[in-house]
Amino acid sequence: MDIIELRHDFPILQREVYGKPLVYLDNAATTQKPRCVVEKIDEMYFTLNSNVHRGVHFLSQEATQAHENARKTVQKFIGAASESEIVFTRGTTESINLVASSFCRAFCKEDDEILITAMEHHSNIVPWQLQADIRGVKLRVAPINSRGELLLDEFEKKISPRTKLISVTHISNVLGTINPIDEIIRIAHEHDIPVLIDAAQSVQHIGVNVQQLDCDFLVFSSHKIYGPTGVGVLYGKEKWLNAMPPYQGGGEMIANVSFEKTTYNEIPFKFEAGTPDFVGTTGLASALDYVAGLGIDNIAAYEKELLDYATERLSSMDGMRIFGEAQNKSSVLSFLVKDIHPYDVGTLLDKMGIAVRTGHHCAEPLMNFFGVPGTVRASFAFYNTRGEIDLLANAIERIVKMF
Repeated sequence: MDIIELRHDFPILQREVYGKPLVYLDNAATTQKPRCVVEKIDEMYFTLNSNVHRGVHFLSQEATQAHENARKTVQKFIGAASESEIVFTRGTTESINLVASSFCRAFCKEDDEILITAMEHHSNIVPWQLQADIRGVKLRVAPINSRGELLLDEFEKKISPRTKLISVTHISNVLGTINPIDEIIRIAHEHDIPVLIDAAQSVQHIGVNVQQLDCDFLVFSSHKIYGPTGVGVLYGKEKWLNAMPPYQGGGEMIANVSFEKTTYNEIPFKFEAGTPDFVGTTGLASALDYVAGLGIDNIAAYEKELLDYATERLSSMDGMRIFGEAQNKSSVLSFLVKDIHPYDVGTLLDKMGIAVRTGHHCAEPLMNFFGVPGTVRASFAFYNTRGEIDLLANAIERIVKMF
């Protein structure tokens, strides 16, 4: 990949911040959008804007076709067996909430258990706690080691006859740890337990094929894979989606409505109440086509080079503490340097034109495990360069001297 040439596809990377060239290293929070995605959104609003699935007129038919073509693009990108297994949501958070609500309503009773890991994002913790309040289910947590790796033996010990579902992140948004998803799914299915994969931090970095993984659910967000905000994906095997009740009620998700009884639409529409963000879904499809054109394996190889280089540069610094030293890791570098508060580091980096994330990264239990209030997180995308990593390292050295 010609990275310098590709950067021209992202106009925002050409701007300055505080008179400095922007160095954008907050990609785990949200990625920048290539020109083709923004142009697709403009095209939809300027030429195809109309409500989908409801109209017989030309614009409605065209908008509907674009929306459903986007569903097929997602299906192909993640290797789903059927487009009916692709449910559009507002993001990873809503996708997990949907499964938590509908799955637990159908299959869980008091004292049943949901198993997660100690490295989960709040979006894969709080929805299950809500179900604990509503239905009395129990949340079980599999431990990790000091390197940020899941203890697989301990994970298996947490499985019990009461375990109804396992929900686990593919890649930690704090540690960059790539979890052994294949092994987790194998163990779970030996116990006839379905598995949900939080792929918010993985689909943009490494290849994901849901049929090869044999996961039961998989979720991700558009805005983390170069698409627009406010759009997400829930993949679910047909057998589960058909067995689960609707998450929300309203238009689109119905077959027939009377004051006495409502029957529900077929999947995936059963889970898509109201007017969908058909502009956003077509923008997501454009982003997925863009990523597919670059080749996910090419992206993974280049981003590994960036991560290795950044790890080498930063780990050599005096007083540097890196969180997440798993052998299998991707595109995230969380750190503290000496006793400088992460907020101070992030603020000073910002003044130098370098955008990073500071705080607990929606993973407070993980911060508690490491005994820190938060970290500084630099996260990489294929449009980042070694030169930007050098700027980050030099800026950190300057900040250390300030303190």
